[in-house]
Amino acid sequence: MALSSSIEWTESTWNPLTGCTKVSPGCANCYAERMALRLKAIGNSNYANGFSVTIHEDYLDLPLKWKRPQTIFVNSMSDLFHENVPDEFIFRVFDIMRRADWHCFQILTKRSKRLVEISAELPWSPHIWMGVSVEDQRHTFRVDHLRETGAKIKFISLEPLLENIPNLCLQSIDWVILGGESGPRARPLKESWVIDIRNQCQKNKVPFFFKQWGGVNKKKTGRQLDGRIWDEVPLYHSAWSESKERATKG
Repeated sequence: MALSSSIEWTESTWNPLTGCTKVSPGCANCYAERMALRLKAIGNSNYANGFSVTIHEDYLDLPLKWKRPQTIFVNSMSDLFHENVPDEFIFRVFDIMRRADWHCFQILTKRSKRLVEISAELPWSPHIWMGVSVEDQRHTFRVDHLRETGAKIKFISLEPLLENIPNLCLQSIDWVILGGESGPRARPLKESWVIDIRNQCQKNKVPFFFKQWGGVNKKKTGRQLDGRIWDEVPLYHSAWSESKERATKG
């Protein structure tokens, strides 16, 4: 429930919660659902419930035990703000993150309305980043909700991007991640969409991270755009990384 990650924009994942339900078109070919059902099939006890929302108390305090500072994607196999997750559990997850302040935590949700509703009760430290997933123009309201929160670092994950979003408002946004869908039944990502978002980020001075073109074989399609890899990150993360390196050497 906690392990090194191959996700390009993070280092580790931490899953005190697993399971989810589909809420919008971006969920159609959910990688987490495929993985959960595969793990259940091979007898992994943590996925005995398949992809039903399940709380794992035993994994809640893991970040406190990890002494090496790292960037941690929270609930890569779920959505912390899912309607079946009690407020009290969300508060406990945030309290662990608050206490483990030598790490950098990254949270993503599609349930931005609930995020806004409880944002004022959450301890928004700079090392706790909050993001929303947006796949098309119809769901850009999630970005508006994100702007209403108290999060110090706010980011958008446009993955899988299913259409161009020509007028994405990037006011108060600190980072944009973009990626195409991968795996079986992957829907196409057009280069013109990626270039347009990249250009919008450059115009608004927002760091841009291009994760992948995706497709059935994402390793083959790669990550290059205009002949280079786009691995930009917020300034906070650059400063945090330098501090982590000094601590490791010291």
